[in-house]
Amino acid sequence: MPKTNDTKARKSAGRSQTPKRGLLFRLIRFLFFCSLLGGVLALCAGAALYFHFSQNLPQITSLADYQPPIVSTVYSDDGRKIGEFFKERRIVIPLDQMPPMLLKAFVSAEDSRFYKHAGTDILGIIRAMFKNIEAGAIVQGGSTITQQVTRSFLLTREKSYERKIKEAILARRIDKAFSKEEVLYLYLNQIYLGHGAYGVEAASQNYFGIPASQISLAQCAVLAGLPQAPSRYSPFHHWEKAKARAIYVLNRMHDEQYITNVEVANAVSELDKLDIKPRRNLYIEQIPHYTEYIRRYVENKYGEDLLYTGGLTITTAANIEMQKMARSAIERGLRDLDKREGYRGPITRIQPEQIEEFSGGLPQDPLQPGTIATGVVVSVADDDKVAMVRMGTSMGSLSIGDMKWARQPNPDIAPFNWGGTIQKISQALAVGDVIEVLVKEKTQDSDLFALALEQEPLVESALLCIETETGHVKAMVGGRDFATSKFNRAYQSRRQPGSAFKPIIYSAAIDKGYTPATILHDTAVVFGNSDNDFTWKPQNYKEKFHGKTLLRDALAKSRNVPTVKIMQDISVSYVINYARKFGIKSDLSPDLSLALGSSGLSVLELVQAYSVFANQGFYIEPCFVTRITDRKGNVLEEYTHNSRKAIDQSTAYVMTHLLQGVVEHGTGWRAKALERPAAGKTGTTNDLFDAWFVGYTPRLVTGVWAGYDNEKPMGKGETGSRAACPIWLDFMQQALKDKPVRVFPVPEGVDWAKIDAETGLLAIPESKKTVFECFKQGTVPTKYSPRPGEVDETSDLFRNDLSQ
Repeated sequence: MPKTNDTKARKSAGRSQTPKRGLLFRLIRFLFFCSLLGGVLALCAGAALYFHFSQNLPQITSLADYQPPIVSTVYSDDGRKIGEFFKERRIVIPLDQMPPMLLKAFVSAEDSRFYKHAGTDILGIIRAMFKNIEAGAIVQGGSTITQQVTRSFLLTREKSYERKIKEAILARRIDKAFSKEEVLYLYLNQIYLGHGAYGVEAASQNYFGIPASQISLAQCAVLAGLPQAPSRYSPFHHWEKAKARAIYVLNRMHDEQYITNVEVANAVSELDKLDIKPRRNLYIEQIPHYTEYIRRYVENKYGEDLLYTGGLTITTAANIEMQKMARSAIERGLRDLDKREGYRGPITRIQPEQIEEFSGGLPQDPLQPGTIATGVVVSVADDDKVAMVRMGTSMGSLSIGDMKWARQPNPDIAPFNWGGTIQKISQALAVGDVIEVLVKEKTQDSDLFALALEQEPLVESALLCIETETGHVKAMVGGRDFATSKFNRAYQSRRQPGSAFKPIIYSAAIDKGYTPATILHDTAVVFGNSDNDFTWKPQNYKEKFHGKTLLRDALAKSRNVPTVKIMQDISVSYVINYARKFGIKSDLSPDLSLALGSSGLSVLELVQAYSVFANQGFYIEPCFVTRITDRKGNVLEEYTHNSRKAIDQSTAYVMTHLLQGVVEHGTGWRAKALERPAAGKTGTTNDLFDAWFVGYTPRLVTGVWAGYDNEKPMGKGETGSRAACPIWLDFMQQALKDKPVRVFPVPEGVDWAKIDAETGLLAIPESKKTVFECFKQGTVPTKYSPRPGEVDETSDLFRNDLSQ
């Protein structure tokens, strides 16, 4: 019986457990199918999302033809960089010009698994999250380098989940389509690294002043620390933060086993020795007026977009050394001119009790002889004829001899006449005057500097120099200080040239039959017009007349009246048409006042006109740009020697010989100090508004203008000879120093003869003054000067006095 009962019990238990196992199985199977369905739905949803966000994504094929906005660079004639034009300062370089450590620094700091992931990095995101939590700040980002490339090239920086999803999709595509090296090339040339620098090459030049190929490990770490926050880690403004970030990069490189502990320690030590200074502004420091001219020229010809983003290479004719010579000559010349006009007073005036505080705000750097400094007068002793001046922590003595020019300005008194100097220091200075001084040498056995009184010139000047044989514009300075005024007075300004225009008139006259020996009558003449009751009586400088005058002397002494009479004879229209042969394009007055240089011209126009004489009658188009290439090296333009015959060679040489006479015996006498063959002409306008000297040697043609922008008189005696010629001479002495002396070549078609300077006829033994003169072939006088007692029957009676 027990056995029967056990059996029954087992059967009964089996029947009760079977339903329970079936229920559990069904539940598990249900959950499995639900999970499977959920997975399928998730995949479908993921596929749908992928399909949705994949629509209208940018094409990554655009990255294969990487042509970002890059810098257009301007070079001098010897290949030195003088300027850059850009919207984004980017200089693209290949990876092989980047130090291997630079690549490793960026990978360590920005994406340590760069070589392992496929564009996106989940592990990197998780690691960055923990690192940021540990540091209590954002020290690592979750985006890979590939994602940063995607964001920079193909997407916006909008912060949204949609953008992040698109970024991840594109990053995966880029990783499949491009090698890791190609992605790094894009990244390191595109990334913004602060202070206008895009890419590692521009950043290296910005912060260290050297190309990326030359930077050290420490410098690599500084650059690699910038992408996260260029402003926050600026080496210029926040060095301690930049240094801490660089140390973090070095430690990351160590963690990735790129560098050793010793290399980390050495690099950290070097960080404190780095000389990080703001990048020099070549545009301002080198030759700003010239470079600005190039900028305008290229922008007008090729457009703004190509200039600022096209990576042009622009080679110019500019010579840096000659530019410096021109600027220094203008600076010295204008300071001398400004002193001759008198002292305008101190920069400002402070109370004696303010001197200490004011001096503390002045630069405290050690003073260097030859520099100009700001100081404050602390004492004036007329008896000792000296004033004491404090410049920061330094002291100097200013003697009466170094400030005698500091008279009250008076344009009616010449500086070299009585009343043009002061006798006492107190006539110009008082305690508390803030002044400008030239620092000379230290006085013997003393810490005092010897000083000379200075003041900032208000008068302006322009200089332009053309290489004679090539037409290359080697130097152009359009004003004293580009930072103060960007107006280029060398080509943008039109000022009356005065007598500097006369060589063109005299050249036209020579082609009309005049000769250097033609006798002109420098006598009074009046021109009138009864219709409008107008009369004009041209005058010479100082209102004197000189009677019978050789054409040579009329030009050398810059006589106005004979020039007017010549123009009346050969006609105004002939002179205007003749001037066009010299490249002069400005409007010219169609009346006799043109003989006195009444029509405004630029320095460039007048210099290129004189270059026709220097080039034996040939006009050569002035050249500023010698070559322009695009980013691929394609030549957009290249200068070719473009010349044309403007006047006869013989005419050009006769004029050169006459203009040499201006230097040797006339108004250009100051240029004789050049001590080599030179020709030129002064120019001075009415009321002394404008002063000119344009002169040339066989090698260089240079023009100088001086005057006020507001066209006010420069002061008594400030003619072209006094105000402009010294600047020309200063520049030419520097430019031609150590250059061999050349003479002007004599062409065929020129004859020579000894002329009686009083009659213009062939000289005789009794002639009191003679000149060895050159003539166009066939125009040498055929008659001899009459002997004493003989009647002078000259055939030039009509030309001698056209007004009588």
